[in-house]
Amino acid sequence: MSQSQRKGTFTEPPEEPPQPAQASTPAEYTAALRTLRLWSGLTYRQLEDKATAHTDALPASTIATTLGRATLPRERFVDAFTRACGLDEEEVRQWLEARRRIATPKPASTGDEGGDDRDVIATGVAVTARAPRWHWAAGLLGAAGIAVAGTLGVSSLFQDSSTPAALPAMPVTELRMLAVGSWARIHPARTPGLCLTEGRDRTGRYQTAVAAQQPCTKAALPLVFLEPLGKDTVQIQWHHPKYGIGCLTVLLKGPGRDLIEPRDDCADDNRAQQFRVEPFGPPATPHFRIRPVVTGQCLSLRDQDTKSGSEVVQGRCSGAADQDFLIELIPPPQVAAGRSQSSR
Repeated sequence: MSQSQRKGTFTEPPEEPPQPAQASTPAEYTAALRTLRLWSGLTYRQLEDKATAHTDALPASTIATTLGRATLPRERFVDAFTRACGLDEEEVRQWLEARRRIATPKPASTGDEGGDDRDVIATGVAVTARAPRWHWAAGLLGAAGIAVAGTLGVSSLFQDSSTPAALPAMPVTELRMLAVGSWARIHPARTPGLCLTEGRDRTGRYQTAVAAQQPCTKAALPLVFLEPLGKDTVQIQWHHPKYGIGCLTVLLKGPGRDLIEPRDDCADDNRAQQFRVEPFGPPATPHFRIRPVVTGQCLSLRDQDTKSGSEVVQGRCSGAADQDFLIELIPPPQVAAGRSQSSR
């Protein structure tokens, strides 16, 4: 089943590609690009591959970030993205002309336009090579994260002055996500000062990176992106400036059994990378239970631990407090103004 068919459970893709001539503002133009992506039926990873085939560099993380904004993308992004979506030369020309039309009345750039150049800086993914990215030694994680966070500034990774365009129907019940996916932080409800991010197996039996709870102030990297795969079902992506995109994957055997590991072989049809997100607790509370589709169990904290560094594991759905999570949607990442200007 294609992605467009899967996503039709909550947002039916249009039969014909959207027409950019109808857009009159940057927000409307970016919303039209999001609709174009739904029409294409392609994932971010597939769009990256299509762009590479056209000799364009268009990292999946750049696409996710740019489509999450309401500011006008750069012309180079529009050209590569529309070609990757399958449009012909005349259709690409129409999108570029519409962008120029919207951009023309605006004053000189103040650096707030958004676009692919800044997204590549913010995510650090400026290459199209398929080098191994996510199976690194856990001991290297903190150093890499601290080095990049220190360069960009932690606040710059999460703050964006732009406001997303009007939200479509919610792909996840009680969570106001965009149909194209949203950046997020995931917190254990018992310890909201902690975030689900990279850590290591404290038993030492499994040596690569796994999901764990850490103080949010130390969890700037990797960035978390939720991509809808169907109604109430998402792929949880980790975007790292050095290792690229990894998808959280339930380990079903071996020394890491029941742990959650980021893997760079993201695939929409891999059930071990699909998570069902369900409202949890009293109605109208922003609490959720996260269930791996492959087993139907629930994510929780190992031994119901509340300490920093506790591993995320899957286990029987018991309704225990450690299976209760908060999902905080955040603005797209944006590089700090000083770094952005100095890079021009």
